[in-house]
Amino acid sequence: MTKSTFPSASPFSSTAPVGEEHARLTIDLRALADNWRFMAKKSGGARTAAVLKANAYGVGLEPAARTFHQAGARDFFVASPAEGVALRPIVPDGRIFVLSGMWPGSERLFFEHDLVPVIASQEQLAVFMAAISERGDHPCALQVDTGMNRLGLTVADALALAHDPARPASFCPVLILSHLACGDEPLHPMNRMQLDRFRAAIRAYEGVEASLANSAGIFLGDEFHFQLTRPGISLYGGAAVNDEPNPMRPVVKAEARILQVREAKIGEGVSYGAAGMLARDSRIAVVAIGYADGYLRSLSGAGVPLRRAVATGASGFLHGRAVPLIGRVTMDLTHFDVTDLPERSVRAGDFIELFGPNMPIETVSKAGGTIDYVLLTSLGPRYRRDYIDADW
Repeated sequence: MTKSTFPSASPFSSTAPVGEEHARLTIDLRALADNWRFMAKKSGGARTAAVLKANAYGVGLEPAARTFHQAGARDFFVASPAEGVALRPIVPDGRIFVLSGMWPGSERLFFEHDLVPVIASQEQLAVFMAAISERGDHPCALQVDTGMNRLGLTVADALALAHDPARPASFCPVLILSHLACGDEPLHPMNRMQLDRFRAAIRAYEGVEASLANSAGIFLGDEFHFQLTRPGISLYGGAAVNDEPNPMRPVVKAEARILQVREAKIGEGVSYGAAGMLARDSRIAVVAIGYADGYLRSLSGAGVPLRRAVATGASGFLHGRAVPLIGRVTMDLTHFDVTDLPERSVRAGDFIELFGPNMPIETVSKAGGTIDYVLLTSLGPRYRRDYIDADW
């Protein structure tokens, strides 16, 4: 096992030397590669892309993209042209789809960096038509809204476009895609409705590849796979399907330093608003992590509205067991109850696991009333990022 640091993983990453950081992320690129291979196998005969939005879900664009590329991915999805431009030198032979499409002023980026715009509206279609009229042929993808009411042409508009005699011969999308609204609920009737609508749309584009399945959609079975699948959260260790065991390997371990271990008496309050009231004499670890780092305030053990609906907040993992969060998460500091650990086992300078192999990210996110996507993409600038290299 080797560790490496990618300076360009995030322009905001902490550069603190090892031993001086207060928060750190250990990112297992072996697990990242294994997760992509698992989803590729699950995709059956379809090719498997990799979604790299939002700095690769907080993991780091460069190391994630290199890992997926070495594992076999050749199709990649990003949110914006800027993300596509940053990705291009990392995967020079990859096909990069930009989900936000082409807008006036961005045309040059698509042509110079060989990016494929995903056309999702009549306005974007007009911009793209004007661009190819001026600059020459260029590939595009067409997004069809099959019921999510987010981005995409309506099915009727997609069919009209396919049969429009005035459509330039040079306009021929390389991919038709749509997005599932309820794929994480396998029995939801909307999955079948969207599948049927998608099939109706793609019949008009004979010979053009199709893509419907995100991470959750891949688990729905072969009929949702078409020619290309688009896993995202599952690649990074997140749970794709609700209320089912998560088969993915954890990729990110988040840890933070204990700054102080203090004694407090029964009846005393902890953190802002004295929200955490102690029911016993306690030992409290004050940890250098907070909502400025993306460790959300909603994870608090008390003193936030969510606790009226969910009895307990998050826990950390320290010296072989879970330790509960006490009181409110603050900007820079969070308190954990370490009373049940051996008295001299917890010391200032120790690191507590916030989420990772011993504290699943989906468990932590549920405690905060959110989803693992949010925790990963909220990871703040003060973490040091270290990478366990994939074994090739």
